[in-house]
Amino acid sequence: MPPINSFENYPMSWKPSIDKAKKPIYNAISDKLEQDIIEGVLLPGTKLPPQRELADYLDLNVSTISKAFKICELKGLLSASVGSGTFVSYDALSNAYLLEDTKPEHMIEMGATLPDDASYEPLLLQLKSMLQESGYEKWFGYGRPGESLWQKDAAVKLIGRSGFETSVEHILFANGGQNAIAAALASLCKPGDRIGVDLHTYPGLKTVASMLSVQTVPIKSENYEMSPESLEYACKNENIKGIYLIPDYHNPTASFLSVEKRKRIAEIAKKHNLFVIEDASYHLLHENPLPALASFAPEQVIHIASLSKSLAPGLRLAYVAVPSQFKEPISKALYNLNITVSPLLAELTARTIVSNQFEMLIQGHREQTIRRNQIANRYLKDYTWLGADTGIFRWLVLPGTITGAAFETLAAQQGVQVYAADRFVVGNSSPERAVRVSVCAPKTIEELKRGLDILRQLLDKIK
Repeated sequence: MPPINSFENYPMSWKPSIDKAKKPIYNAISDKLEQDIIEGVLLPGTKLPPQRELADYLDLNVSTISKAFKICELKGLLSASVGSGTFVSYDALSNAYLLEDTKPEHMIEMGATLPDDASYEPLLLQLKSMLQESGYEKWFGYGRPGESLWQKDAAVKLIGRSGFETSVEHILFANGGQNAIAAALASLCKPGDRIGVDLHTYPGLKTVASMLSVQTVPIKSENYEMSPESLEYACKNENIKGIYLIPDYHNPTASFLSVEKRKRIAEIAKKHNLFVIEDASYHLLHENPLPALASFAPEQVIHIASLSKSLAPGLRLAYVAVPSQFKEPISKALYNLNITVSPLLAELTARTIVSNQFEMLIQGHREQTIRRNQIANRYLKDYTWLGADTGIFRWLVLPGTITGAAFETLAAQQGVQVYAADRFVVGNSSPERAVRVSVCAPKTIEELKRGLDILRQLLDKIK
């Protein structure tokens, strides 16, 4: 039976040919939709036909189309928003897995967010000292929560630097910030639940959400800060359950959330009973940190602190300050993901925090970072180069009309790895024409200068 209406000259953005012999039909539609996105038949940002029109075109029930769209939405291929329609996600095909299996030879690393390596030797000396103590064998067994109270005291001390006063009863250990994010989403969300995030956000959040079939909803920003008005709108219209934020040195845009906006977002979270994942990975980079969002809404905010971005990425330990209402489910999720964190790393990290040299180590990294940023500022002074001199990465807004993805490819061809905005964009948000540049990732100042010189030459050619 032909469709009710004639669509021969009707301007539909997608007119698929579906084999209705394949059952269930909604899987055949979702498979075709995914195939057309991968093959470039449907480009990122394309608005799909309304479900009722597509159902009429294919002579199917609207519920069949709805199921097919939902499958692709949960895969991150589509992004739907109330009143706007359904779009092919801008990040449908972007590679959010940033760390490659092996670093290409002769490539200057300016993509990964790494601190300089000045802490490695002090950490080695601390580790050697620990392993010469009697009873060292306990650090190679299972860690038990009741045996780590003093380590939780160290966590409270570290988190207190951000103006957030918590207690050992609220502290959980995770194998790094990524692990903590995964546990929080796995325990607090069901497949199909929606969480609000910045227009560009940390790719690790995107990959975890995709794995758990949790949908990320982009919240509009003002000057790279999440807009409280847009968050309020999302609470009322997008059915979001929580939000994920990086208030300090936002990854990737290197921006800061103002104290005023932290307070307003905290109030909205309390009003709508949202959970908030506050990723404080970069908090220690600042000499005078702004108060943590958790200090304004301690019953809503899951605060994640670690040393991986300020001392050494190999310290795979994160401290998670968890509100009472979320502690049991997140604790169970961490147990199911990890059983336990490494007692060796937990002890090493805690000793480092309480040691006399901790402040000196942090200050040493800060001075090295400032030095590197000042060099980068000179090389890129003619371009829009956002972020603070204490940050380990910056946000380079590109001149002309070149996209971030195209510039990333050009830079890689010249031997420099940077990461395009396309890798960080969420849903149907349009990626900014920008790249993230890590100033502390090159091993030496000389390598940094070579990388910056290559980037400047590329920018000069395209502006």
